[in-house]
Amino acid sequence: VTRLAERFNLQPSQLKLKSNTRQIAYPRQVAMYLVKELTQASLPEIGRYFGGKHHTTVLHSIQKIEELRHEDDSLNSLIQGVIDSLQ
Repeated sequence: VTRLAERFNLQPSQLKLKSNTRQIAYPRQVAMYLVKELTQASLPEIGRYFGGKHHTTVLHSIQKIEELRHEDDSLNSLIQGVIDSLQ
């Protein structure tokens, strides 16, 4: 989460804010997607981590990012770059 926040010029704590501005919401959605891909955390656990989001919000975020990855090469590069930085 920290590395992803840095890529969006945010503090990790900002991803947990209640804010739904695109500046915060989109990076949070990408972060939720990465947490689901890289951990065994359940949707409710991910939601709690990101400021008490409902599990359906987490599911929507994951599905949205999966769809966007099919059409956005820069998003794929971003996600792969974060994953690579963790290894």
